[in-house]
Amino acid sequence: MSTEPIPGDGNAEIIPLRPAAPAPHPAAKDRLPAAPADRRPVIPAPLRRDNLSGTLAYATGLASHHARYHGLRLPAYLVLYVWHAIRGLFVLGGRLLVWWHVPELHNLVSLAVATGRAGHHDALNALREGKKTRAARGRIIAVCAVLALAVVIAGLIWLPWWAWALVAVALVLALARHGRPEGKPVIRSAVVAPQYQVPTPEIITRALGALGIAGINDALRTGAGIGYVTDVHRDGDGWGTELDLPHGVTAQMILQRRAQLASGLRRPLSATWPEPVPAEHEGRLRLWIGFHDISKLKPAAWPLAKAGTVDVFAGFPYGTDPRQRPVTAPIFEHNYLIGAQPGQGKTSAVRVVASAVALDPLAEMWVHELAGKGDLEPYARVAHRYVSGLDDDSIGYAADSLSMLRRELDTRSRKLKALPREARPDGKITRDMARNRGQRLYPLVAIYDEVQNLFMHDRLGDQAKDDAGYVIRLGRAYGIVLVLATQRPDANSLPTAVTGNISVRFCLKVPGQPENDMILGTSSYRNGYNSAAFRSGTDAGLGWLKAEADPLICRTYYIDLPAAEKIAERARVARGQAGTLTGYALGDDDQAEARSFAADVLSVFGDAARLHTASIAARLAAALPSVYADITPAAAASQLRALGVPVKNVREPGKAPAPGCDRAAVEAVTR
Repeated sequence: MSTEPIPGDGNAEIIPLRPAAPAPHPAAKDRLPAAPADRRPVIPAPLRRDNLSGTLAYATGLASHHARYHGLRLPAYLVLYVWHAIRGLFVLGGRLLVWWHVPELHNLVSLAVATGRAGHHDALNALREGKKTRAARGRIIAVCAVLALAVVIAGLIWLPWWAWALVAVALVLALARHGRPEGKPVIRSAVVAPQYQVPTPEIITRALGALGIAGINDALRTGAGIGYVTDVHRDGDGWGTELDLPHGVTAQMILQRRAQLASGLRRPLSATWPEPVPAEHEGRLRLWIGFHDISKLKPAAWPLAKAGTVDVFAGFPYGTDPRQRPVTAPIFEHNYLIGAQPGQGKTSAVRVVASAVALDPLAEMWVHELAGKGDLEPYARVAHRYVSGLDDDSIGYAADSLSMLRRELDTRSRKLKALPREARPDGKITRDMARNRGQRLYPLVAIYDEVQNLFMHDRLGDQAKDDAGYVIRLGRAYGIVLVLATQRPDANSLPTAVTGNISVRFCLKVPGQPENDMILGTSSYRNGYNSAAFRSGTDAGLGWLKAEADPLICRTYYIDLPAAEKIAERARVARGQAGTLTGYALGDDDQAEARSFAADVLSVFGDAARLHTASIAARLAAALPSVYADITPAAAASQLRALGVPVKNVREPGKAPAPGCDRAAVEAVTR
């Protein structure tokens, strides 16, 4: 085994593995291999597409830190180097004088005198030799001084200024080398050496052997060992490797003993992340070991916090994994369950989902914050229905929303069946359908924060549970999505009828196994997906996300209240331009649900046979400001086209031709 340093970081290393090849079976040459051998990757793991961003981020971050650290200390470095150069000049001058004086001859003279009369002759010889040597060395010094003076004079005549600058720098560095005190470097490392061992294969194997798994112990005792599929390599902000466990040992067994594995590696629990690789086989383990406790890293800002939109049919950025790689979560055709103890990041996790829904102008959002703290108040600007409170009226409003969703589901079911088969591929709502606002088949996302306050209500709870279970069970194909969040995950607040069909689950810190399995599903705790192991406060925002595959560790992007305000304001502008602001966002919860855009347009036509879209937008804003205050001509044209009204160049009396529509076409749609 050999080590090979990584450029740019003297503390890290790649540990390539070169295991000895087993002796071939005598008859192996006569047999075909049972399976193709695993091929080592052509591109090194740190340079793969999924790791490249992390590798580059680490390298650029390290270079930036070095530049800032040493740049701040540069004036002090210059002063110290000049001081050490002056000191070095005196040190070298002293050494030159000592060399010229020949002090070792003085020792010979003293020794000869000490021997008495017999040594007087030797002492005289030593004195004569010393005199000759000093004269010879003096001449050497004089010649060198004359030559140096000549070089200086020639340089003054012919050398440019920048050459003198280079000579001065070289001279200062040379003198400072002799003048610097021993053991006191001027420039110190900007990076403190880590206080932990690089996880070599021996260390990893030792840690696995300490887990008390019989299959691993037998393999180590017989010498079979652990089969490392990839080298231990730098992987983002840590090290990674893949290995094949002994026969009969599964990756799930290692995941269940993550705490013991972290102890064996002498690393924090939040820096030790084993995960299965089911695409290969149940015994393949991918192990990632971080440089730092993940809680010490600053939470990442949401990538769409300042710009960008979301397509709820395609998913959205939800958080990062331990390697700081983005984690994408789905919305459409999924329902959410988010659970945590108070103060563990549940609100921010809900805000990420709410922000994503808000930034898709086609998605209608209903927000119910049933604690009365105003944590989701910014989204009231774009919500069709909104309530915040713990009183009976607020709980009743939230219960009414579930009842309305149930009726909406039944209505959409009839509408979808009435469409031609070619217009409803796979029997599901598509984005093209959502663009046609007249069909009312756009995505509808209802968010319930602190939902336990609704489900545990003595009068409204039972019906609300029944309605929620019905919507969760059947609503996914009709574009209706429920997002439920709670800080009290138990059988009373989250009955199985509600949670049984939820497909996206996010569990942050919870007290123990019952709450963990209530959020993530039965046996999750036993299988190693243990949110009770997170530390209160320290690991806020960190949780197990179970979406379309096995649970994975995820730290949600952090969105505080001011950031949510800015996101909601952008979303309101986008929705105003698209003409999709309705309900509470326009101060009219009830009328917006039954409002017909075609009927509103027809009402402002008056006696005109045709109108420009600019005129339609202006008349709507003047006649119905509570609904259409922000509508633009482009938004009006878009909604008319979605209803099937042809938008073409038309002529208003006294005006040049411009995009607009005929009154007859709008009347046909209303009929």
